[in-house]
Amino acid sequence: MIFLKKLFLGVLFILFSTTLMAQEDCVLGVGFTDDAILIDVFQMSEMQQKQLADFKGELKHRNELLNAQLEDIATRHPQSTVEELTELAGKYNGIMDSMRLVQATIDKRVLATFNQKQYDRYLSLCKEANRTPYVVEPKVYGDSIIKKQ
Repeated sequence: MIFLKKLFLGVLFILFSTTLMAQEDCVLGVGFTDDAILIDVFQMSEMQQKQLADFKGELKHRNELLNAQLEDIATRHPQSTVEELTELAGKYNGIMDSMRLVQATIDKRVLATFNQKQYDRYLSLCKEANRTPYVVEPKVYGDSIIKKQ
């Protein structure tokens, strides 16, 4: 029984770590990247900083709910047989997929607040990191339009 749990946890670790290594999306990492870094790198305005904080709070709330689901299945799901462990792994992977989807959604919402110059910076960083950028339509702000005289 203890051996099966250790084996299961080892398999989960390997699956999770290879998933992270195979990641191709160019994530901003809202929630785990220090806000000051994002603010500095993308020279975010005060309004964008407020939106970043709001999105970060939303991400935290959603992930708390998903983490509660993970804890629930870990404590309540039977783990006596290989079949039960396989079913548990499927549920675990489903919740982890939801977490990745929530992260991508929040990152895209932050990117949607970027002006063209900020988004171009994001594209440049993604290219340097050999990652696939999220495609969003940069926002046009009234104060960033140069008026013709």
